[in-house]
Amino acid sequence: MTAVAITETPPVTTTDPDSALALRFVAGDEGGLEAVYRRWAPLVLSLARQSLGDGAEAEDVTQTVFLAAWHGRHGYRPGRGPLPAWLVGIARRKIADALSARTRRTDVAAAAAARESTRSPDASNAHDAVLNRVDVTRELRRLPEAQRRVLCLAFYGDLTQTQIAHVTGWPLGTVKSHARRGLLRLGRCLDGEAA
Repeated sequence: MTAVAITETPPVTTTDPDSALALRFVAGDEGGLEAVYRRWAPLVLSLARQSLGDGAEAEDVTQTVFLAAWHGRHGYRPGRGPLPAWLVGIARRKIADALSARTRRTDVAAAAAARESTRSPDASNAHDAVLNRVDVTRELRRLPEAQRRVLCLAFYGDLTQTQIAHVTGWPLGTVKSHARRGLLRLGRCLDGEAA
């Protein structure tokens, strides 16, 4: 009888700290979750901020990404790519969900406004609304270009100040200053006309 040597497969070890962290995470180690969050939350948060333009919403999305990753950790396959790439994939889907929800909220608000406007408006109120729009438009034209641009992007473009800073290339503080000064000047002009 011939003796057959049985060799055991050695356990998988890795010297790459990110791979070791990913294995801890997939194994359900809560310390691994905390370490993964500390390591890659800034990446996810940055991606969410760039896409959403809203810090608070980006933080919410970041939390949602890591919660979804934790619940779906058994679906992660290290052979298909590194853990940060998998997290970015989840982040993209969650960001798309957040943008869709924002669009739905805007559509609901627009529909409510449309319903409100179809209710038999009083002719004098409609006339006053038209006059108010004309006054605001005239006063907007009188503002300095930078203030007018910021206010138009905010009110007509429905952009946040962060998004306006991105569009214009101006620092966020500059955008906030132009918005504040423009609103104050616009308010003084309109109050003066009302008197």
